[in-house]
Amino acid sequence: MPDRQSRRSVLATIASLPVAGALSACSGGGTSGPGTSSTDTSKVSDTRAGRGGKVRITFWSALRGSQEVVDAFNRSHRTVEVDFQQIPSGGQGGYAKLSNAARAGNAPDVATLEYPQVPGFAIDGVARDLTGLVSDTLRSRLLPQALGLTTFDQKVFAVPLDIEPMVMHYRTDLFAEYGLHVPRTWDEFAEAAAIVRRKGGERRLALFATDGATQMAAYAWQAGAQWFSTAGGTWNVSLADAPTRRVAAYWQRLVDRDQVFMNAVESRQSDAQIGNGRVLVRLSGAWDAGAQMKARPGQKGQWAVAPFPQWDPSEPSNGTHGGSTFAVTKDSAHPEAAMEFIEWQVSHPDALRARLSSGASSQYPAAPGLVPVGSQAFDRSYYAGQDIYRVFEEQARIIRDGWVWGPRMTATGKVMQDGFARASGGKGSLLSSIEAAQKGTMPDLRALGLSTSERSS
Repeated sequence: MPDRQSRRSVLATIASLPVAGALSACSGGGTSGPGTSSTDTSKVSDTRAGRGGKVRITFWSALRGSQEVVDAFNRSHRTVEVDFQQIPSGGQGGYAKLSNAARAGNAPDVATLEYPQVPGFAIDGVARDLTGLVSDTLRSRLLPQALGLTTFDQKVFAVPLDIEPMVMHYRTDLFAEYGLHVPRTWDEFAEAAAIVRRKGGERRLALFATDGATQMAAYAWQAGAQWFSTAGGTWNVSLADAPTRRVAAYWQRLVDRDQVFMNAVESRQSDAQIGNGRVLVRLSGAWDAGAQMKARPGQKGQWAVAPFPQWDPSEPSNGTHGGSTFAVTKDSAHPEAAMEFIEWQVSHPDALRARLSSGASSQYPAAPGLVPVGSQAFDRSYYAGQDIYRVFEEQARIIRDGWVWGPRMTATGKVMQDGFARASGGKGSLLSSIEAAQKGTMPDLRALGLSTSERSS
């Protein structure tokens, strides 16, 4: 792990990012391919054995289908061989394992990071600056909004695999039973919630997840919030900004009127609510369509996917929920070989086919050119023949630019979710939970040696 001075150097790099700078840096055609980056790549050597021998690199991931991807890569590449290790997901200890390995100086060459974790692992010196290793070809293949989420001050710290726009999963049979139309706006969504509360008995339109800090982030992101920015070399924190307050007030009204459930989504209670048809709508990332199909095969033909409700349909926007990236760690002795593997993983059709062969499904690739592969491989029968990838594609292209994740999102999210859980029992509110998360975030940022500022509204 870096000493305090080197940590400050990385912090300065990230903190110099203007709010919309990441996207503009990676959508202008790309000038940071090998040999063209401002990053000094002369020290980044790939010590291949005799340049003609096979280089072995290590890869850690919790993603389903990774072993199949590695097997396909190893069969088709003669100069690089990947040794794969399945690790727990981040929340189950995978990130702690990676951090501990980096402290010991033996982190893998390639590791999977979810988007909210990229800034923290960059600041901690675990994720290597990849700018000089990302080719112009790879840049051109990736959705700019995806690469923008891993780019700080024109420096790339991870390469996106997928990006998961928020969508609305809904029960077509129950919508028909109550005469509901698919809501295009949040006002229409609230009207539908009132109808279900009035006519549906124990049913509710949707669930507000008490363990859903990332869902709240997506709601706020869509509404125009900017929880973190790095303007002026300072980490500016404003979790309770005006757009977030609007979102919190909206959901608080639905909760207070008993028009939505409020409990953990990762729970037996939620499983029963969805499995027994008590929840008509699930608001989550594109990936969740495949998860639903696997979890509840008996509901085949009863679900469809629709665009995310909008605040202003004339200016549609969206946020994301989920998605993974690949980082090359500071300990890699073979960064070029690691990038060769990463580029193949995120942009080659055979890589996606291999991942899907494991049963992984409905991930929306960060490389739009792979969308037809995912669409063709997906079994549409569960969704009554609907081409859900067309919805994903429309929603991915309206993901709002400029969102920046904070350096310690795990801690920020935990404080927020603790507040949501208390609010579900009548102690506090959604807004007070968000305000508490901001207060809880500031000490962590200052402990990192960051220059900080905060606004409460």
